[in-house]
Amino acid sequence: MEFDHYVTRVNTRLDQYLTTQSQLTEAMRYSVLAGGKRFRPILSYCVADMFGANLDWVDSSSCALEFIHAYSLIHDDLPAMDDDDIRHNQPSCHKRFDEAQAILAGDGLQALAFEVLVNDPLLDNQVKIDLLSSLAHAAFEMAEGQAIDLSIVDQTVSIDLLERMHRKKTGELLSCAVDLGAIVAQCSEQDRTTLKVFSQAIGLAYQIQDDVLDVEAPVGILGKQQHSDSEKNKPTYPAIIGLQESKDSYQALYLQANDCLSDLSIDAQVLQRLIKKLQTREF
Repeated sequence: MEFDHYVTRVNTRLDQYLTTQSQLTEAMRYSVLAGGKRFRPILSYCVADMFGANLDWVDSSSCALEFIHAYSLIHDDLPAMDDDDIRHNQPSCHKRFDEAQAILAGDGLQALAFEVLVNDPLLDNQVKIDLLSSLAHAAFEMAEGQAIDLSIVDQTVSIDLLERMHRKKTGELLSCAVDLGAIVAQCSEQDRTTLKVFSQAIGLAYQIQDDVLDVEAPVGILGKQQHSDSEKNKPTYPAIIGLQESKDSYQALYLQANDCLSDLSIDAQVLQRLIKKLQTREF
């Protein structure tokens, strides 16, 4: 597949960053290397690649993103949060180890994300500062989105609040993935602004699509429990506006993302092909 080489690349680098053997790193490795779509690293590599950047410069950013993402999933699965026992078709970190170890694994991954960026010898200091700023902002926004998510369980909420939550909880890390690729590639401010609009559209589309897949996708494909949101009485797009309108909404957002790519100073066919792949994903 067209994007598989990015997945292979980041998986290799993730494994290299987690070679130290201890009880903590065992839990970290378990969660990070369990699988996953690696969509965020793919975005970073795609953006940097199409601007002609050396992919060696993107490795630390891609791994940092996955470490932040994995930490958020570990904590999200905890009994005090979403209380999910399955992740990537295997027991969640706290079920495989224990709650305390899962909390520490998440803490360790968050710290490691920033360490790998700071210690990357291929990047100059200003690039590192810009990358760290973007990632730190996205990580905070994601946590705030998680807080909103927990606060609206069993409540009837407006579609505007649900959208705000999704843009923070899921969309910010996806936007960050695009931004990190743009920073490493040293693209113009105008292109970076266009990519921000693109990433915000796909970020929201991706989460609405997840809401739909939670209803329709079988457990074996989804990698976690089906109907997990509805069983917890969490507001979702299908619950508020219906299944078909939710599908129409995320498809419209993908089209919006595709259209804005024409404003870039370079050919963005690789991102257009990625959008097509996303539109038909099954998990």
